[in-house]
Amino acid sequence: MDSELALAVGLGRVVSLMRSLDVPRETSLTSMSTLATLERMGPCRLTELAIYEGVTQPAMTQLVSRLEDAGLAERRRDPDDGRVVRVFLTDGGAAALARRRAAQAERLAALLAEVSEEDRAALAAALPAIDRLTSRALTPVAEPRGSTG
Repeated sequence: MDSELALAVGLGRVVSLMRSLDVPRETSLTSMSTLATLERMGPCRLTELAIYEGVTQPAMTQLVSRLEDAGLAERRRDPDDGRVVRVFLTDGGAAALARRRAAQAERLAALLAEVSEEDRAALAAALPAIDRLTSRALTPVAEPRGSTG
């Protein structure tokens, strides 16, 4: 197996691990991912969110409606261009993210306690590279022309 493939497989296993730590689920993984995107990127158009999350725009519209109903996100007109609607993370959405992350961290801490200090240090040393990798992958996309998403 070449190194890129091995890295992809290994990172995929980390994603699976983090998903398995993600209980209880008060909202779906897609909902939480969308809230995390709003936290990281700031207010976004529906079209941008759909692209970031890999779903269709109609699916994202439905998801944002559910997030609004739950008080986790809200749509607002862009103050610079009233034709544009952006989705914002609410305080409730930020709190839901914080609760989920705290639960994951608690479960992860229990697993980390079972591995060697050297392995914990290696995992910690990889974090800056992982941050750079994910930052590159999550660079904002250009807005589609004529879209008011």
